[in-house]
Formats: sequence, structure tokens, C-alpha cells
Amino acid sequence: MSSHRGLRRRIFAWASGVLLTASVAAIPATAQSNGADYIVLIASGFLCDSSDSSACPAVVKSADGTSYEMSGAGTLSTQSKSVTAAGTFTRKSPNGNSLETGIWIASELVSFDSYGIAPGALMRAGPAFGPPAFGPMRSRMFPGAMPAGGLAVFRIRLLPMWGPSRTAVLQVNCALGKVPDEHPIEGIRLAFEGGGVEFDEEVSGRTMFILMRPGAHPSPTKPPDTDAEPNPASAELQK
Repeated sequence: MSSHRGLRRRIFAWASGVLLTASVAAIPATAQSNGADYIVLIASGFLCDSSDSSACPAVVKSADGTSYEMSGAGTLSTQSKSVTAAGTFTRKSPNGNSLETGIWIASELVSFDSYGIAPGALMRAGPAFGPPAFGPMRSRMFPGAMPAGGLAVFRIRLLPMWGPSRTAVLQVNCALGKVPDEHPIEGIRLAFEGGGVEFDEEVSGRTMFILMRPGAHPSPTKPPDTDAEPNPASAELQK
């Protein structure tokens, strides 16, 4: 019985890793196809390529010491007020024992407040913003894109390995740009619908919004030079 449970746990952990990898790897295509304004990184991608162990995962605690560890990625659009994002989570007891693990999927963009772009963020952060470990995000940044700060609120569905799914509100704060006094700490917060314990103490974890500027898309083909000599064949046809 224990060996069967262990096998299920390993399979689920593998599937969760595949989901997160696929989510990050598919971001460039998704961002261009759905007109997304921002790419969202929650303790994933190149944010984790650092000697700083506190960068990933993002950790948030409740008053009783229970914590959630989360990672994820996706895109959001302020124009259509939509979000496409997914990731993994682990709930731990105050003494660090794993109580629950699973995947989460965003279902709604509740709100997004931008703090503005932060052009120097990559240089200040150093190796933490170097090449990511996998996928087409191996360059330092998408062409024409800019790191930005902001506060996003998502409605998400948590799907644990065992037991029923639950709905919660995930708050993602990236403290770049003009950060308001009431949100100075980078990280996440989590509140389950229907009341109960709130996880509102940001412990660690890097987050970032990447603004997809017009320059991120391929430039149009250069028009032909109108001053060039006409094609003799074309001139002959016009006679």
C-alpha cells in the first residue's frame, strides 16, 4: 500500500514538473497569439537561475506557521481582462512537513495595478536574471520587452494530489517601479474563498511581470526602394 502511494506521489510530482515546464516554455507563443500585455513569472524560469536559494519557490505563511510554496508562469491581458497561467504548490506544516501537493490553474484576472517599467532591474539583479534553465526563454529577455512591477490578483483553482479541489485568490506582488507604501514586499499572498486561514506573510520568492512592448514582435518587411531603376521587363509590359 505504501509503495503504491509512493509511486502515485512520484508520478504526480513528475506531471506537476512537466506542467510548469510546459507553461514557461509556451509563454512566447501564447503572448503573441492572445495579445497579452504581460508575461507573469512566479518563482520560475530565469528567476530561479541564481545562487540565491530564496528566489524559488515563492513562500507565504499564515499566522499559525502553516505555509504554501508556489511556482508558476503565464500571461495576462489588461485589455481583455484575462489570464492564462498555471503552476505547482505544496502546503507545509509549521515544522516543515509536507501536507499537500498539487497543481494550480488560474481562472480569472480579478485586477492588475501596474507600478511601471523598471529598465535597470535586470542589471541590478545580476545573475538572478540570467538565462533560464529550459525552454525558449534562454535569452536574457524577449526582444523589446521590459521588466515591470505591479500587483496582480488572480482567482485560481488548486488541484491537490488527493482530496477535493479548492478555489482561492492569489495575489502576486512585484516590487519594481513606483512601488506603493502599502505593498513594499515582493512575493505572494493566498486567501481561500469561504473564509478560513489567510496566508498573508510573504516569506521569500521572486516574481516579475514582463511588459510585451510593440518591439517584441517581428518588424515588417522593408518596402521596395521607389528610387531604384525600373525592371526592364516590367517597363516593356507597360508599353
